[in-house]
Formats: sequence, C-alpha cells, structure tokens
Amino acid sequence: MINLAQKDITHTLGKFLVTAMGVGMLLGIVLIMIGVYRGMMVDAEILLNDINADLWIVQEDTLGPFAEASRVHEDLKDTLRAFEGIDKSEALTFQNLQLPGETKPIRVTAVGFDVFGKINPINPERLTAGKPLTKEHYQIVVSEETGYKVDDTLKLGRDIYRVVGVTRDTVSSGGDLLVYLSLKDAQNLQFLYSNARIRSDRARGILENKEMKMANAIVATVKPGYVIDNVANKIKKWKHESVYTRTEQKAILTKNLIERSSKQIGLFTAILVVVSTIIIALIIYTMTLEKMKEISIMKLIGIPNSMIIKMIVQETLILGVLAFIFGNIFSHLISDNFPKRIVLEIPDAWMLFGVVIVASILSSFVGVAKVIHADPAAAIGG
Repeated sequence: MINLAQKDITHTLGKFLVTAMGVGMLLGIVLIMIGVYRGMMVDAEILLNDINADLWIVQEDTLGPFAEASRVHEDLKDTLRAFEGIDKSEALTFQNLQLPGETKPIRVTAVGFDVFGKINPINPERLTAGKPLTKEHYQIVVSEETGYKVDDTLKLGRDIYRVVGVTRDTVSSGGDLLVYLSLKDAQNLQFLYSNARIRSDRARGILENKEMKMANAIVATVKPGYVIDNVANKIKKWKHESVYTRTEQKAILTKNLIERSSKQIGLFTAILVVVSTIIIALIIYTMTLEKMKEISIMKLIGIPNSMIIKMIVQETLILGVLAFIFGNIFSHLISDNFPKRIVLEIPDAWMLFGVVIVASILSSFVGVAKVIHADPAAAIGG
C-alpha cells in the first residue's frame, strides 16, 4: 500500500525539515526551562550536603540564614556540646559579598567557619587546586568561576586576602558562587563597624561591639543511636532557639526559596507547550490547504477519507517527533552557555515526548476537519 505521508514529505522534504527545526527550537527552550528548575534544586542542596549537619540551630522564630536574617551567639556551639546526644557543633556565618573583578564586581556568598573546628563546609572532592583554609586570618577559598587562581590576592573590607584553594560547582541556594573564609575574618566583614561608627559609639559610651561574637547559625551532628528529632526538641526547650533537622532545612530551601520560581518556570513552560501545539496545528493546516486540490482528486477517484486522514495524522506525528529530536539536540548545544546550572534529565525528556505526541494528535484535528469537508468537485472546477 502506498504511504501517502511518506510521498508527501519526500516531495517537500527541505521545507518539512526546516519547519521541524523551528518547532524543535521551541521545544528545546521547554527542556531548558525544566533544566533550570532541576538546576535550582541541585544548587539549593550543594552547601547543605557539603556541611552534612544533622541539626541547624538558628535565631528563635526565624527560618534560618537561607531564608531570613538569623543571629545567634557564637558560644552557643560550646553549650550544645554538653547536650546529651550532640557529637559535634560549630558556628557558621553566611553573607553576600562583592569580589573585585576585571570588568565588574563578582557577587558571591561567603561562608565563614572555624578553620580548626570539626565541621568543615569545604568538600575536598570539589577542590580543583590548592588546599583548604589552614589559618584564622587572610586566607580565602574561591569558586573557579570567579576567575581567581591560587596565590592571587584580593581586598575585602580593610584586609588583603590570599587565595589558597579553588573549588568547582560550589554555589549557594540562590545560585551565587561560594567562597570560604575563617570564622573570625567572616565576622569582621559582617559585623565590624567602620572607624567613624566606632568613634561615634565610643562618644555614646559604647565601648564594645558585642555583635563580633555572633554567628548566623550553629550546625551540629548527633551521636549514633540518638533520635535526631528528640535531640532537636530538647534544644528548643532549653535554649529557646529554632532548630531544624536536615530534612526540614531542605524543605525550607525548596519551599520558601524555590517554590515561587518553580511556579513561574512551570507557567512559562506550559505557555511554550501551548504555543508549540498551536504552531504545529497552523503548520499542518497550512500544509493541508496547499494540497487541497490533490486531496479533492484523491477523493474523486475513490480513495477513502480514512486513508487521507491517516496521511495527515502521520505527517503531524512525524513533524512532532522530528521537532522533539531537534529540540533535544538544541537544548544540549546551548545548555552550557547559561549563567545558571542547567540539569537535563532523561525522564524529563520522555515526559516532554509524551506531551509532544498528544499535542501532535490534537493539532492534526484541524487538518482532518479540512479533509472531511473537502469537495471532490473542486478537482474538476480547478
């Protein structure tokens, strides 16, 4: 049996392929948008996984430094070590900084931690050059995307810092590059007042900046055999701080920081899918109009509607499949050029493939409707 769809596509192969590529670019953008969401989820968990703490102790009635301002006393870490079930505890600071760049400042998130403590947020597997921090002052570990190399120097606040290590794939929950400082240096940058402010405070009788001994969060690990939730409840009861388990902190990151962005990405993705469906429908409708005379002739010589409808549906499905293939190729070609992480996963591609097949079938209805109402007499009337 003659395959009418194959004959028709072969007749206008170049035009058909270019059309599929155009629709494929739209589908590629859909995959990129899904990849942006996946990348945001990965970025949100990088620092959480590298710190690898069981408990996050933050300012009372706050969600912690990833969601809002949080300040706790640094010496709380020493008190927590005396709690039953606590294995290790350390103070951390988080703050946004602008590193000097060649053309413009580089926005980063700085993590401050005790260099000689038992919880180190620098994952050795992410180090590509140099070493972790070894001194309490004037050393910094940077992300390789900042452009800095080992032994480079840069000025932060009042001091000059030397780059001792370079990491890869280290970003904050918001996608900013991560840098690592000693806790004392980070406290200086976050809490140290300017000279004018210090002189003003002294004139007011304020002789000490008590905030210098503050941190943004205390992280702790729980000894084997203890229930994490029970230890967390005990800290809440006796220290009057908000305490979150690792699971709860992950939920805060995904729900409070990513939820709105995910809704925007989801809406934009849905719009692109609808637009792609409409474009495919218009293309099929146009292609059907171009061969209405041929369709009338086929109906005149007795070819049943079912065979002609089958041709239209097959052409639409082939267009959708080719567009999906081109979209996959396009998304993989451009994904590395985006400033934020793009994570393209096979299940997402298969999900989109199913959507494309359904959209193609729906789009074919406009061509099918035109075929059904085609008048065989039009073949004689010219």
